[in-house]
Order: sequence, then structure tokens, then C-alpha cells
Amino acid sequence: MLERALPRHRPQPIAAPAGELFAARVGRLAIRSLYREVALDGKPGLVGPTGNGSHPDMDFTTFMRSLQALRGYFPAIAACGLQRPGFAPLRALGIAAEADMLAATAAVNTHRGAIFNLGLLCAALGVLQAEGAASSAEAACAVVRRCWGADILAGLSETSADAPLSHGLIVARRDGSGGARQEAASGFPAALNVGLPAYRAALAATGDGELAAMQALFALIAELEDTNLLWRGGRAGLDYGRRAAADFLAAGGVLAADWRTRAVGIDRDFVARRLSPGGSADLLGITLFLAELDGLA
Repeated sequence: MLERALPRHRPQPIAAPAGELFAARVGRLAIRSLYREVALDGKPGLVGPTGNGSHPDMDFTTFMRSLQALRGYFPAIAACGLQRPGFAPLRALGIAAEADMLAATAAVNTHRGAIFNLGLLCAALGVLQAEGAASSAEAACAVVRRCWGADILAGLSETSADAPLSHGLIVARRDGSGGARQEAASGFPAALNVGLPAYRAALAATGDGELAAMQALFALIAELEDTNLLWRGGRAGLDYGRRAAADFLAAGGVLAADWRTRAVGIDRDFVARRLSPGGSADLLGITLFLAELDGLA
């Protein structure tokens, strides 16, 4: 009878440390931003839910496998940022993540740019958290520039002679384009000054996140020296892509009644020319990530 009278004590779950919870939140935001980018349908020359754009070697499912493989990477690099690391530990995490991505996609490069760019920004948020500073788009980008900018630029000249070069590095050396490394080392000015303002303005005007994302993408294509367009189409291809995007925006962008018809036409032309603004797509993912940073804690 005494046993029945005693209360039963159930073990209570142990709360995760605050740093672990923070890193998990940052990781979810990174994956959500990348999903929003690839799920945006009708992007010119790019993979989406209903088409492969100019990419016969990959499709929407390929990107989903890649995102699944990267779910652990973004929280891990955010947690690393809490230790205020140098560049080498971040680079090591990125190399491991790229191997996971390639294993999941049968060696197709879906998210190399995101592993580099968003990885740095996730680590930057960890640094801000460790410093007790507020998270914002501007603050995160400033940390990347301040903490790792010199090391990022050093990578442009320190590639070993026998190491395979990415398309971006080849174009950077051939055409003098700064590419993703210069953008990151400078604190992502194209995302901050082009993508983010376009996104916020379109979101305020329409209340629609997908429309805002499409507007931001066209704004980035119009302004960016996209190394993927340079790789596929040379200077003429880049100029064509930028002009097509600028004309789309001049006609009202996503605020025009016929914007979808115009976007379909641009996509058709990009595919016919085998053009793909992959650098702009990477920066759209960054833009979507930065747009949600204010007040992250």
C-alpha cells in the first residue's frame, strides 16, 4: 500500500545548451533559404520544380538530395562560429560538406556556392552570438569581411598547380572577374545593396515572398558579373543576360501584369543559349537568408 501511495517520478528531458539551440535555428534558416531558392519556379535557365533550365545533368530531386545531405553542416559551422575561429576550421567543415553533397548527388555540383557562402554567414552569426551582438544582415556580412576576408582572397592565389579549378576560379583568372570569393571577402555587397533592397521593396508592394524573390533574382542578374554566365556564354553571354534582366525590370518587373509571360520568354532564350545565372541564384539564397536575420537570437 505504501508503494502505491508514493508519487511516480518521471525523468525530465535534459534541455539542450543555448549554443546548440542557436546553431540549430541558424541551420534550419539556411536550409529553408536554399529550399526557397530552388523551389522558385520560372527562374531563367535554372533548375526549379517543373524544369531543369539549362542543366541536363540535374533536376529538382537532385537538389532535394543535396539539401538533405547538408542538414548537419549548417548547424555545425554555426556552432564552430561560436568559438570565433580562424578560417581553417571553417574550410575543413566546408570540404567535408562538399564531399557529402557530391556523394548524395552522384558527383553533381548543386550547392558548392551555398556551402561556401551560407557556411560563412552561419559561422558569422555564431561569432555575433558569442560576442553578445545583435544579429542583422549588415552585421553578419561585416563579420565575414572582418574575420575571414583576407584568407578568402588568399585562396584565389594559393590554389596548388595540380588541384582542379572551379569554373568560378577559371573565369576569375581568365576574365578578371572577382566572383564568389571576392563577393564574400567584401561582405556580400551585391546581396546587401542589390538583392536585399529589391526583395524588401517587392515584398512591401505585394506581400508575396515568391514574387519578391523573383524580383530580387532579376535585380541580381542585371547587376552582377555572374561568373556562371561568363563561363557558359563568355562576355557576350553575360551582357545578354544582364540586358534581358534589366529590360524585365524596366518593364515593371513582377509588378507588371504580364511579368510571367516575359519571364517565360527570358527562360526560353536562356535555355536556347545554354545560359544559367548560377552566381545570381547563389546570391538569391544569400538574400533570402539575410532577409530573416533581424532579431535572430
